Amino acid sequence: MSHLEQVRQRIIELEIEHRDLDIVIETLTKDPDHDELQLRRLKKRKLQLKDHITLLKIQLTPDVPA
Repeated sequence: MSHLEQVRQRIIELEIEHRDLDIVIETLTKDPDHDELQLRRLKKRKLQLKDHITLLKIQLTPDVPA
């Protein structure tokens, strides 16, 4: 597997985790007795995933001379 294929595969894995977190966060917020700390941690993890996905996608973009 080439480096680019590995990066693409990792992006897919992270996007799945990101979507899963979306569902968990949405479910938690509907519960009036939800744990606020847990919710904040999940949202922070979701942001970290988004940043990581963005960085990986940048790796896939070829350098264009200015």
